[in-house]
Order: sequence, then C-alpha cells, then structure tokens
Amino acid sequence: MSETPSNTLQYRFDGPEEAPVLILGASLGTTWHMWDRQIPDLTRHWRVFRFDMPGHGGAPAHPCGSVGELAERLLATLDELGVQRFGYAGCAFGGAIGAELALRHPERVASLALIAASPRFGTADEFRQRGVIVRSNGLDPIARSAPERWFTPGFAAAQPAITDWAVQMVRTTDPGCYIAACEALAAFDVRAELGRIGVPTLVLVGSEDQVTGQGEARTLVAGIPDSRLAVVPGASHLAPVEQPAAVTDLLVRHFSTAWQEAHQAAITPPPVKPALSPKSMTPTAPVAAVAEIAAALQPEAVVGTVRNDPYEAGMKVRREVLGDAHVDRALAAADDFSGDFQELITRYAWGEVWNRPGLDRRSRSCVTLTALVAGGHLDELAFHTRAALRNGLTPAEIKEVLLQAAVYCGVPAANSAFKVAQAVIREETTPQE
Repeated sequence: MSETPSNTLQYRFDGPEEAPVLILGASLGTTWHMWDRQIPDLTRHWRVFRFDMPGHGGAPAHPCGSVGELAERLLATLDELGVQRFGYAGCAFGGAIGAELALRHPERVASLALIAASPRFGTADEFRQRGVIVRSNGLDPIARSAPERWFTPGFAAAQPAITDWAVQMVRTTDPGCYIAACEALAAFDVRAELGRIGVPTLVLVGSEDQVTGQGEARTLVAGIPDSRLAVVPGASHLAPVEQPAAVTDLLVRHFSTAWQEAHQAAITPPPVKPALSPKSMTPTAPVAAVAEIAAALQPEAVVGTVRNDPYEAGMKVRREVLGDAHVDRALAAADDFSGDFQELITRYAWGEVWNRPGLDRRSRSCVTLTALVAGGHLDELAFHTRAALRNGLTPAEIKEVLLQAAVYCGVPAANSAFKVAQAVIREETTPQE
C-alpha cells in the first residue's frame, strides 16, 4: 500500500518481488478490487501492481483533467518505485490509460491488453452530460444504474452481493474526481494514432457488452498492427468480474507469449531510447545554422509577430461549451446566406472572447446568462443554460444568477428566463431510465 502525494497514485503490489511487473488498470467508478479474482493466478508469474484512480477506493481526491495526466501520474509512481518496463492490462478507462502509455511512452510498455476499451468512448456530449447529472444529483443515480451497464441481467440477478458491491463502489467515489474523469474521457480520442501502438496487444471484449462492444474492439484490432481479438462469451462490460476464469486465462496466455524482455527489462533495464522514426532520421543541420537559415528566409518588411487564426481554437471551445450535437446542428443548417455568420461567431466570439484567459468558463457563463436575460434572448438562453451546466455551474448557482438578473434586468425578463432555465435544468439533470 502507498501514501499518496498529489502527483502520484494510490497503489498496491501482490506477488514475488523478483518477478516482472504487470500493471492492472481499473474502470471508471471501480477500484483495484475489480481484479481480485485474477490475482491468485497472475501472481504465479508476475508481480502485480494495481492502482486506484483519484477519489476512487479512498484514494486522495486530486482530480485529473485528462487521460494523459493520469498516465503521467502512473509513471511518476512507477519511477519512485524503480519500475521501468512493465506489462499493462486495463479495463475501459484503464484501457485508455494503457493506450496512452503505449503511444506516448512506448519504451516503457512491454505488452498490452485492452479490455472493454475503445479508441474513443462514446461522444464528448455523453460524458459531459454525465458530469452534469453528477454535479446536480450526486453519484447515486449513476451508482444505481451501474449493474445494468456492467453486467448481464442473468449475472446481476444471480449475484446480488456482487451487484451491491458494484453500486457501493460508485457511491463511495469522490464526485469531483468522477466528473473530472468524465471530462477526460470526453476529450480522449486516439483513433488516428492506433497505427503507432507498436507492442503486442490483446483486445478483449465481452460478447454482451453494450457500453464498449465488439464494434469498438474491432476498430482497435483493425488499427493496432500487432493485435488480436478475444470475445468472452456471457460477459458484459466488467468481464474480469463476470467471467474471471476466462479473462484470467486469456491474460496469462497473452502475457506469457507476448512479453518483451520481461524479467530483465522489468527489474534492471538498460537505458532505452525511443525508436527512431523516418522523420527523426532525416539529416539535420546544426542548430545555429538552422537559426541563420530561418532568419534569412524571413521577409525584411515583416515587423512584429503574426497572429494565429483563432478559428480552430474557437471551434474547439464552442464544441466543449455548447456540445457537439448543438454545434453540428448549427453548422448543418448553414448555407450560402448564413455560413459567413457561423464562421464569424466561431472565430471571434469563441476563438477570441471565450478563449481569453481573464475569466474562467463558469464566470463567462454567469455573464452570458445575465446578458441574455437583459436582451430577452430566450432561445439562446436555453442552450447557454445547458452550457452553464457543462461549464460547472449547479442549478442552485444558475438560480442565483437569475435572481440577480431580476433586480438589474427587470422582473418580467427574469420571469421568462426562469421558465426557460427551469425546463432545461429539469431535462439535463434528470437521469435517464
């Protein structure tokens, strides 16, 4: 067990100290205990390292804003322990961390297993919506619906103790860390990079998984050069829990046959340099010469710096705040008449103003809601109320903004605004059955 500063993760080891290290990464809302039934067999061959994500299983609540940041915290933890090279198996969110490690730190990963994983988990809107529900209602709605997402109906009915355990795991997760993890998954997308995963990879999926099913698994296999697919019959999303023997057998066979320099590399590895790509092998001039050439190529008449076009940054912010579905509808409706206007607001409203560092997005949402109430722009108030929820305002805080607006913008305007905001908040914060 570990004591955990903010830049590392809570962890535990099982198995012989001299064995090569195999890391197990858990799914969102679960703890390292989801792997308990794999430990007896895996520790015959490996020293198994398990970790909890921030705010999960009693781990300190230091939220991570991206999958990459979680991967870096994991590496910082391993660096402190002297573990340089390892095998990695991850379920769902844990699989995203494994893919990130294989892409950004290939010299550290000997072999990889991705379970119930995807190169992109659903849509950004779906995960940000889940964050809104947790922020408004706490984790209880997510916890109560966990068994139907994670297990087949027959298993959930036959194993009430495990079902209750799953619900309690989610309920005891820190809400802020859960929301941050949803944001991290909303931004995760490695579809275009799968071809750069260069380690032997097992892609494992439950035959009944309705969360990240066989379609996502086949996308991974099609993109990762050295990969193979295994479908576990009678398993849903948490296949290691529902079909522990089958999953354990597949992991043992994969890591036994696909391990690269396992024992020596895991314990006392030599310094490893990342493999050179064709681009990195291109002959280059000395740094000073490159600087001189670059200076010579600059037009003499250019004074100062050239600003980057804010359109791409604006589109990114616009999608993060308003959601992909809303932005896609607006862009699809644009024609020769309105297309220039869509470009203008993307570039200047979102790329210039919303992207400025002076206010955070919560503050900008407060200002925007007040301005829309003052102007009587109820259509825009509706989708900016959704945006405010996505930006972290709670329904109670939105109510306070509208009460403040009633004093300074007028009671009739605020009366109409309350009706619009109430309907949006009810729709956005009611858990789906």
